[in-house]
Amino acid sequence: MKKESEFPFERARRVTPEENQKFRAAISEQFGMELRKRGRPIKNEEEKYEAISIRLHPKALAWAKAEAQKRGIGYQTVINEVLLEQIS
Repeated sequence: MKKESEFPFERARRVTPEENQKFRAAISEQFGMELRKRGRPIKNEEEKYEAISIRLHPKALAWAKAEAQKRGIGYQTVINEVLLEQIS
């Protein structure tokens, strides 16, 4: 048996996108702040990376993974940094 204080979720309806937009506008107006959007922030065009497939020698890949583990970053980042140093 349910407690009377519990919210009846089975009778609740979803908020429409229009209502959500109104809520955001009201919060912005009342508190003077914009709510952050969920998810990953959009990157600028020059910051976007292109997904590729590349074959590397096992020694090069092992070095990149070891270096990445020492620095606490991803091995793809290490490879990208080395390549960017070479073209700069």
